[in-house]
This record gives sequence, structure tokens and C-alpha cells, in this order.
Amino acid sequence: MPAQPLVRRQLWQLAAGAAALAAIGSARAQATHAVRYRATIDTVAPDSLSLTTRAGQQLTLTFASDTVILAVVAMKLEDIKPGAYIGAAAMPQPDGTQRALEVHVFPENMRGTAEGHGPFDLKPLSTMTNGTVGAVTGSVGRTFTVTYQDGQKTIVVPPDTPVVTFELGSPALLVPGAHVIVMGIEASDGSLSATRILVGKNGLVPPM
Repeated sequence: MPAQPLVRRQLWQLAAGAAALAAIGSARAQATHAVRYRATIDTVAPDSLSLTTRAGQQLTLTFASDTVILAVVAMKLEDIKPGAYIGAAAMPQPDGTQRALEVHVFPENMRGTAEGHGPFDLKPLSTMTNGTVGAVTGSVGRTFTVTYQDGQKTIVVPPDTPVVTFELGSPALLVPGAHVIVMGIEASDGSLSATRILVGKNGLVPPM
């Protein structure tokens, strides 16, 4: 019984981390001072990170004990089954399908995260679709029918597409060389504070 509060707290943290992916898929809905960076960690202090973004910008962000940290972990495409709740960054195709650039599989208690379809910033003209997998076809690559609140998309997933899922993380994962996606706030004085951090586990680069 004493373990139950810890389990509940861990589940709450993971559910809270759903907002991390919501922020990724809908940054346009955030306040003007919300920020998101894809970066590599250069140095780590007890309450701050020095980063180099993928664009080459060098930044320092503070973080706190309640900053949500999620580990991004590789998984196999063939392990995605009907009923899974996924997100897929993709490029629209002339036939109306979406060709996946990456797929991330949400844990069950993150089901419903940022559900829907809209523009994304991974590449010019890219999209993000978050929803429930219906039909699955294909033996090498996969084609998913993904249903969300007010629509449905067909996601074509080539066999070499990065596929990941999420686990509860901790500050121990924040080490020099780790690849991260950081969501945070820029204050009026220009200082940056992280609210959520997605960190690739075992050297993985978060593909979303």
C-alpha cells in the first residue's frame, strides 16, 4: 500500500507530459512567449541546461523539480496495432494520403493528447495527425487509418520511418550530448525556463 501514492504521482507526471506533445502539435495555440527548441545538451547544471539548437543557436534554460521529463524510446513499427493512439508527422501526398516522417505511440494514459490534424513545423508543409489506429495494412511498411474527433487520415509509413514511444524520465537523462525537445517560456527579460523536456534515451534523436 505505501507504494500507491508514488505510482499515482508517476502516472500523474506521465499524463501531465501529454501536454508536451500537445505543445509540439499546436504551438500556434500557445502564448506569444511560449518557445520550443530541438537541440543537443552541451552542459548541465543543477537547475539549468546549456543547449545548441539544430539551427546552431546556443541557449541556456532553467528547469525546476516539477519540470516534466519524458524519455523518448525506440520501438518497432510492427508493434503498432489497431486501437493504439498515435501521432504522426507527415507530408501530404497528391492522392490525399499522408506519408509519415515519424510515428510516436502514446502510452494509454496519454490517449487523447492533441487529438486532431493540422500543420506542423518538422518540414515545410508537414502535418501532424494524432488519433486512434483503425485498419492496418502492409507487410514491410504499414498503412494506418487514423481516426480523430472530426475526421480520418490514411497514414502511409515507409519501413525506415522512425517509430518511438514515451516513458517517464528523470533529470538523470539530462546529460551532455543528449538530444532533446524543450518546451518552455521566454520571460520579458529574455530569460528562458523549461516546462517540459523530451529527451532521447540511449542517444536517440527525438524524430518529431
